[in-house]
Amino acid sequence: SIVCIILFSPVMLLSAILVKATSKGPLIFAQERVGLHNKPFQMYKFRTMYVQTEEEEQKGWTKKNDPRVTKIGKFIRKHSIDEFPQFLNVFLGQMSVVGPRPPLPNEVAEYTEYDLQRLAVKPGITGWWQVTDRNSTGFDGMVQRDLEYIARRGILTDLRIIALTVIEIITGKGAF
Repeated sequence: SIVCIILFSPVMLLSAILVKATSKGPLIFAQERVGLHNKPFQMYKFRTMYVQTEEEEQKGWTKKNDPRVTKIGKFIRKHSIDEFPQFLNVFLGQMSVVGPRPPLPNEVAEYTEYDLQRLAVKPGITGWWQVTDRNSTGFDGMVQRDLEYIARRGILTDLRIIALTVIEIITGKGAF
């Protein structure tokens, strides 16, 4: 994670300047997420939305053309640059580079036994769901992809996911 922080520091510095120069509010968005063995932690991202109340934040996932996303935030999200501060979470041992998406506490509260299997490994900055059908599937599809990853995880699977992630970052095929 230290190598990635150093390697990506020019992009992160430019992103930080642009976020602060184009909208009011904090540079970093911190949100409680749930990790390995149901342990909560603060996950860090560059802020890509206008500042909202906690109630507004809980309204749901970001949708295509979401008016809450800033202009620079749209670009940062499209190329997944907003995720780069999560390398600090990796450094702190809370996340891995590859793994299931870290869920929100209110999501975990509604998990079935089947869904809870996702918490048997550290969550990741990227994962199988993110590089297969991130924008085309709902919760059940996400859980299925995460459990597929857990069943097949290993260095070759992780390297494949990292390679696919790099392609998505370059092409801007990622989040909206």
